[in-house]
Amino acid sequence: MALAKIAQISAICLLSLALIGCEGQVPFNAADAIAKAKDAAIGKVGPDVKTFNVLEYGAKADGKTDSSINFIRTFKAACNFNGNAMMVIPEGNFLIGPVIFAGPCLNPSLIIQANGMVNAQSAMSYYKLGGGAGAADWITFQGIKGLILSGHGTFNGQAAEAWKLNVCSGKPNCMRMPATMKLIRVNDAIIHGIKSVDPKGFHIMISWSQNLRILNVNLQASGESPNTDGVHMSKTSLVEISDSVIATGDDCVSIIQGCTNITVNRVTCGPGHGFSVGSLGHYDAEADVSGIIVKNCSMIDTDNGVRIKTYKNLSPSKASGIVFQDIIMTRVRNAIIIDQEYGSMRSSQSSKVSISDVQYINIQGTSASKVAVELVCSASNPCQGIQINNVNLQYAGPPNNLPFSSRCTNTKVTYVGTQSPPPCL
Repeated sequence: MALAKIAQISAICLLSLALIGCEGQVPFNAADAIAKAKDAAIGKVGPDVKTFNVLEYGAKADGKTDSSINFIRTFKAACNFNGNAMMVIPEGNFLIGPVIFAGPCLNPSLIIQANGMVNAQSAMSYYKLGGGAGAADWITFQGIKGLILSGHGTFNGQAAEAWKLNVCSGKPNCMRMPATMKLIRVNDAIIHGIKSVDPKGFHIMISWSQNLRILNVNLQASGESPNTDGVHMSKTSLVEISDSVIATGDDCVSIIQGCTNITVNRVTCGPGHGFSVGSLGHYDAEADVSGIIVKNCSMIDTDNGVRIKTYKNLSPSKASGIVFQDIIMTRVRNAIIIDQEYGSMRSSQSSKVSISDVQYINIQGTSASKVAVELVCSASNPCQGIQINNVNLQYAGPPNNLPFSSRCTNTKVTYVGTQSPPPCL
C-alpha cells in the first residue's frame, strides 16, 4: 500500500474519534468529551452531575497523612453511582501510595477533576507486590470505558531517591520502576491539563487501550532521570497527544509493539530522548506497529530526534506507515535515526523487524551531531520505502573537522527537495 494511502487511512481513523470507530469500534465523540473535560477543570458541570469530594471521604489535605484508602473509597463511590458523576480532588496537598481505580463503572463517562497537589509516597517499600521483586505502579486506571481526567493539578512522583535505585542501564530485562499513571484496558478517555513531575518510572503508561486524547499536559523531570518516558504505549490504538510539553530523562513519547493509528501533534520535547517508535523486537511474537504520525512538533536539546529502534531478535514483526513531518529541531543530537542494532540483546543476530514506508518531511533546525541522519537497517530485513523530503538541518555542535553527513546501511532512500546534510551515497 502506498505511504500516502496509509497516512490517509491513519488520519481517517483518528477523525473517527469524533465520529465512529475504525474497524467496528464503539462510537466515541472526542470533541464533546474534550469540551466536557475543559469545563470540568473549572467545575462547570451540570446539575445532573453528582460530585464525590475526596475530603468528604476522609482525605487530608495536609501533605502528611496518607489518604490512599480515602481516594479509593471516593473513586468507588463515584464509579458505582448510576448516573453522571465527578470525583473531585480539590486544591490542597495530598499524600497517597499506590492505588488502583478499577472499573467497570456505572457512569457513561466518569469525570475526575484534579486541581490539587497529589504527592506519591517516596519510599519504594510502598510499591512492592507481595514482597517480591515486582513493583506496583502509583496510580492505575483499569477496565474503564469512558474516563475524563482534567484539571490544573500536579501529580508529584517524589522520585529523587527512587532514581538512585534504578539499575536498568544496559540491562534490558530488569524490573521497571513504578509509573506515575498507568492506563490498562481503558477506552474512550481524555487526559487534559494536568502536570506530572518527577515520576519514579514513566509519567503515563498506556496498554491494551483505545480511543484516547491527551492534551495540554505538562510532563517534567530532570534530563538525567532514568527511564522516565513521557507517554509510553503498547498494544494501543487511536490515540492523539497534542498541545503538550514534555521535558524528561528518556523518550518524550515511546510507541512499542501493537500500537496502531497514533498521532503526536504540536508537542514540545526536550530535554529527553526524542520521539521513538520502539524499542521493537524486545519480546517474542510482538504485534505489528503501523499508522504512526508525529507532526508540527519542536525538539530542544534532546539526545535523539525522531527515532525507530529495534533489538536483534529472531521473532519477526513489522513497523510500517510512519510519518515524521514539520519538525523543528534545536541542537538535537542524532536528529534522524533508524537503529536496528539497538541494545545488546542477541547481538550475533540481525533484527527480524521489517521497517517499511517511512517518511521524513520538512524537518529543519540545528543538529548537535555531525552525522545528523543515520539509518542502520537490518542485514536480513533491509528497510523498504524510506523517503526523506525537504530536510534542512545545520550543524550547531562543537567545532571539529568531520563533514556534516548522512550514513545509511541496508536501505535505499528516496530523496526529494532540500537535503542538508547531503544524502547518503
